[in-house]
Amino acid sequence: MEFLQGNSVEILAVAAAVVAVGAGAAYLYLSKKPTGCLDPENFRDFKLVDKKQLSHNVAKFRFALPTPTAVLGLPIGQHISCRGKDSVGEEVIKPYTPTTLDSDVGYFELVIKMYPQGRMSHHFREMHVGDYLSVKGPKGRFKYQPGQVRAFGMIAGGSGITPMFQVTRAILENLKDNTKIHLIYANVTYEDILLKEELDGLALNYPNRFKVYFVLNQPPELWNGGVGFVSKEMIKNHCPPPASGIQILRCGPPPMNKAMAAHLDELGYTKEMQFQF
Repeated sequence: MEFLQGNSVEILAVAAAVVAVGAGAAYLYLSKKPTGCLDPENFRDFKLVDKKQLSHNVAKFRFALPTPTAVLGLPIGQHISCRGKDSVGEEVIKPYTPTTLDSDVGYFELVIKMYPQGRMSHHFREMHVGDYLSVKGPKGRFKYQPGQVRAFGMIAGGSGITPMFQVTRAILENLKDNTKIHLIYANVTYEDILLKEELDGLALNYPNRFKVYFVLNQPPELWNGGVGFVSKEMIKNHCPPPASGIQILRCGPPPMNKAMAAHLDELGYTKEMQFQF
């Protein structure tokens, strides 16, 4: 009887150990962060699975990742290098920021504004579902950690909205991140505004954490946003003032970036408080 009881204890102990090992392995498997699909040294090809025209010169491209549960592996605020061919068949490489995050598994998306004379624009214009895009990354100097600043001011022009949108989404969708965001987004016409529906949705869903102020050089007749170019007064009224824990991000055409840097300097934002994508 004692022999049987001793064996029973040993069997139960072994069973408990097996369960513990199995539970530990399951925990490690479930808690392990998925490996990203990017290679910083070599281009990898991703298949275009959907192309949606948003306006006459803007389209959203969705590319599939190797598996439905794969993630791109792009740190918040960084970008990828895309390789294609221009109208005469010469290779061209240009940086782009996806509008998706690693919480969007199995795919990534690019919102591309295609300019008439743009070399990479030609490549995207000619792309069809089933084609492949060569991508390398991640790239970029910006590294974001939740809570690293109290508030961001963002000044974007045209397609410069994409890194701002990526950072904004990451902050707002993180329930533990209380960072506030104040965005000024400038374009020529109403039709030029990228991701307007998504930005309006974020402002509606996170009214205490996200504010957006649209500026148009050629506004429609009924318009309640800013008019003309982004001015010092607009920055003063719609961005957090210079202080510890404040950072202003800017991304747009070179002339705009230069003008915004001058405005920010005059308003008292130090170099440490400014970052240009």
